[in-house]
Parts: sequence; C-alpha cells; structure tokens
Amino acid sequence: GLYLVAILIVGFVTWRRMKSLDDFVLGGRKLSPFAAALSERASGESAWFLLGLPGAAYVAGFAEFWTVIGSSFGIFVSWLFIAKLLNRQSRNLGALTLPDYFESRFRDDTRLLRIVAMAIILFFYTAYVGAQFVGAGKILNATFGIQASTGMILGAIVVVFYTFMGGFLAVVWTDVVQGLLMMVVAVLLPILGIMALGGPSGLVEAIVARSAEDFAGGAEAAGSITFGADALRMTGGKVGWGLINGVMFGGMMWGIGYLGQPHLLARYMAIRSPDEVDTGRKFAVSWVLLSYWGAAFVGIAAIGLLPDLAHADREQVMPLLALKLLPAWLAGLAIAGAIAAMMSTADSQLLVATSAIIEDVYVKIFKPAVSPERLVLYSRFATVVIAGVALYLAFRSQEFVFKSVEYAWTGLASSFAPALLLSLRWKRFTRWGALAGMLAGTVSTVVWKNSEALSGVLDIKLATFLIALIAAVGVALVTPARGQHEEA
Repeated sequence: GLYLVAILIVGFVTWRRMKSLDDFVLGGRKLSPFAAALSERASGESAWFLLGLPGAAYVAGFAEFWTVIGSSFGIFVSWLFIAKLLNRQSRNLGALTLPDYFESRFRDDTRLLRIVAMAIILFFYTAYVGAQFVGAGKILNATFGIQASTGMILGAIVVVFYTFMGGFLAVVWTDVVQGLLMMVVAVLLPILGIMALGGPSGLVEAIVARSAEDFAGGAEAAGSITFGADALRMTGGKVGWGLINGVMFGGMMWGIGYLGQPHLLARYMAIRSPDEVDTGRKFAVSWVLLSYWGAAFVGIAAIGLLPDLAHADREQVMPLLALKLLPAWLAGLAIAGAIAAMMSTADSQLLVATSAIIEDVYVKIFKPAVSPERLVLYSRFATVVIAGVALYLAFRSQEFVFKSVEYAWTGLASSFAPALLLSLRWKRFTRWGALAGMLAGTVSTVVWKNSEALSGVLDIKLATFLIALIAAVGVALVTPARGQHEEA
C-alpha cells in the first residue's frame, strides 16, 4: 500500500513540469544514461518478468533458460546497433515518436507510414497493456485474496493516474525505482529459496523427485510440466525438431523483440546525448546479467518449495514463494517488485499509444493551431481512453500473461524491427519497403497466432520476423529510393 501511495506522489510532483508535448512524450530529451537504462529495462519486462517467466520456468525447468539467453543477447544487440543511431537520427529529424521517425526518414508525404505505424501500435499495445492489468489482478489475488477483477481495476487506476499527471518524466522516475526493486527481488528471492531447500544439491533432489502424483488431479492436473531429470536439462527431454523449434527457437527468439518495441526505443531517443548511449548500455546489460537469471530461478526454486501448484496458479509462483519464505513486511516489498514490473511496462506503453494518437495523428496530420498546454490535456484524455479499452480486453482475456505478452511482443517486433534496422543501416532502403515490412509483420503475427499447425512448423517469433524482413528487402529492391534522408 505504501508503495502505491509513493508512486501516486510521483505523479503529483511531475505534474507541473509538463509544459509541452515534447516534455510529455520524451521528457525534453534530457535523460541521463543511468535513468534511461533503468527505465528501458524496467519498462521492457512487464508482468511477464516476475509472473510469466517464473511460471514458465516452474513448468519447463531449465529448458526455460533458452529464453533468458535469447533475451539477454537481444537487449545487448539493441543497445549496440540501434540505440546510438536512433538517438542521433531522431534528434536530427526532430522526431518524437517512431512513426515520426519513419515519416521523416523517408520524407513520406503520403502519410502512409505514419498512419500504418500508429495503427499497429494501438492494435498491439491495447492487448499488451491489458496483459499487465491481468498481471496486477493475479498479484493482488495471491497476496491479499481479493478478486482478480478488483485487482485489475486497482492496478489500472494507479498506472493511469501517474501517467496522466506526469507524462514521460513520471514514467521514468518511477521506472528507475521499479527497476532497482525488480532487480533486488529477482536476485534475493531465488537465493533464499535454494537455501531453504538445503543448497543446490537439495534443489536438484527436489526437482528430480517431483512427479505427477504430487498433484491432486494426477497427470491431468499436472498438465505440461516437465518431470524428473528432464527438468534439469536445457533440452527439456525433447529431441529433433521439437527441441530446435519448440524449446530453443521458442526461447531464444524472444531476443528479437527487443529490436522493435516502441516503448523501449523511446528511451534511446530521450537520452540527452548520443555520446552517452554507451554508458547507458553498460548499465542496462549489468541489470540483465543480474536480474534475468534470477527471475527464472524463482520458478526453479518454487519447483522444490511449491511442487503441486494448480494450473491456474502457476503465474503466481513469485508472490506465493515470497509469502512462504519471507516475513510479512519483506514479502510485501518483494510483491511490490512484481507490481513494479507490471506498472513500469503499462505506463510506458500507455504513453507510446497516447503519443501515436496525439503526436502522430492529431498534430502531424490535422496540424491544429493548439497551445502546448492543450496538447498535454488532450494527451491525458487519450491516456484514460486507451487504458479503458485495455482494461476491457483484460476482463475478456482467458490467456496467461506469458501468452498474451508473447503475442503483442511478437507483433510489435516483426512489424517494426526489420524496418527500423534497415532504415538505420541501409541507405538504399525505401518507404515502400518499410511499409511492406510493417504490414507483413502484423498480418503474419495474427495468422500464426491463430494456427497451431503453423506454430508447430516454425516458432511464431522467428517466422514473423523472417517474413517481414524478406518483404521489406524484396519490396525495397524493386521500388525507387525517392527523396529520403541519406544519413543512415
């Protein structure tokens, strides 16, 4: 409760600093590398980080570390090959958002790139924010026993309030605190769990000993859990294409997503100087090396301490483990870390979706003679509307946080990552190539999501990225590179 109150105070403090749309969207491009790195990491992980990932590790065992490896590598590559160039080019072009950047980069007077990019952002981010609200409901249900639906509403109210009041600066300030809190929880909780089992040897014994008989409903209740020595292997007991596509690609391809998430790219654009990006990368990678492995080990430790969780409870592994291992006040702090994971992503995504409506459509297409103060007011109103739609989707969703995030994450990555990488690194790339990549990424994600057969052929994250990349390159090669900036 104290944590949520503190977050609300941040919204009040930053309220009076919102003087223009630039302040609301990018904080005036004045972020220090430390603040940018912590904000990028916190906003990049979502409820997936301390709910979905531990829950997946609880089910799959050590095979889930392919996700950790792929994500860690993707974060490093994004900071190394995208951050500095995007910061410099967005600054030179005066771009506040990703659609802004694409339109300016290609001097697209048709507005097609801006409109399509905005539509993609709204489509996937409403689902993404909805997944964060589902996560809030699960956390508060596991902790306080309140209904998950009530928890979703409470989480939404807090996030909307401080985003509404303080814009980008409120989001970044809270992200820094939340990122540090998430790291502490991810590092300490699995250490305490393994110690409670008697050390690494006790953990291994507990994992091997778990069987379907531990569950009240037997094998049917256990579901897809990996048992015995297979849970200790990164193969998960799989062989052949099931190992390569289902386990290795399914985990490692999460890393592709970090190359195309607009709410993370906004942090690169907001760093106060391109020369400070390298420092930010060091902070971000350090956070990853400490936190990511710890989050997966939360689920691994829970195998021994909570061996018989029902199917619906597995994404509550982290709060349940904290309540089992820690004194009440310390468990509350740990659970605040899970709430932080949800809030730090939902606020950033709300801000990007708001920017898509106000900056990318209202300002740039209709070009009204509106004061900066009124634009901030309109941005706040848009924030409330988008959050309302996301909350509605959260109530309708029956999926786990992990699967909902994977869908939105994949859609954004395949739609934007190929187009962004090529626009930064290939001078010959064209606006029609960028448009083709965006559309191919979006359509293929929706098709793959609704086809179990296709997912069995190739992992959705890899397949949609390759389809979008091929479409972008192919169309660029047969269309003229007319009138675009040649700074890439």
